Amino acid sequence: MTPARRRQPFIVGRPALIMVDWQGASDLPGRESGIPHMGGTAERLPRAKALVTAARAANVPVIFIQEVHRPDLIDFGRELDGEEDLHCIEGRKGTEIAAEAVDFRPGDYHIPKRRYSAFFATDLELLLKGLKVETLILTGGLTDVCVHYTFVDGHQNNYYCRVVEDCVGGSSYPAHHASLAAMEYLQAGARCTSAQVLEAFGALAPSKVA
Repeated sequence: MTPARRRQPFIVGRPALIMVDWQGASDLPGRESGIPHMGGTAERLPRAKALVTAARAANVPVIFIQEVHRPDLIDFGRELDGEEDLHCIEGRKGTEIAAEAVDFRPGDYHIPKRRYSAFFATDLELLLKGLKVETLILTGGLTDVCVHYTFVDGHQNNYYCRVVEDCVGGSSYPAHHASLAAMEYLQAGARCTSAQVLEAFGALAPSKVA
């Protein structure tokens, strides 16, 4: 008999909004950015920015993740053995976080990474522990690569993980949908929408006293 899936509350403890790889190159079609992409970034950007605004109003930490590689390519590892060409090279404009589009500000929490997962060889875990975060709400790209691997590592480190399905984009539509299903497999209720997140953040926002 298959055990009943134990759906947890949407937010457990303190949440953090994890903005994965919202970088300048993310709005370029296909191979121009070195990474295959299903498109639709222009539609996702305003929704992601709205989440950042709501998170700030609710005192929810916003953590910006940035994939960046050294110019001599030494830290790519096996990453270029797959579908991706050279991308996110340090010093190139397209590697910078799309600051205006997603309201990235000086002093914001910023985690650079050399590999797909935001947990791998970074100080993300230290930051989350310091902030006493229990729930990770992920947006960005690619759904089937950096978002998925960050979700999995968060799951394996006992965080409650949510993926905002209208604020993530995959390398293709089939890969995007398959990855969302895989994340939902790991945690029932992992898939959510930006509207759900906005409602949740609104409930956390301090009341304004007239």
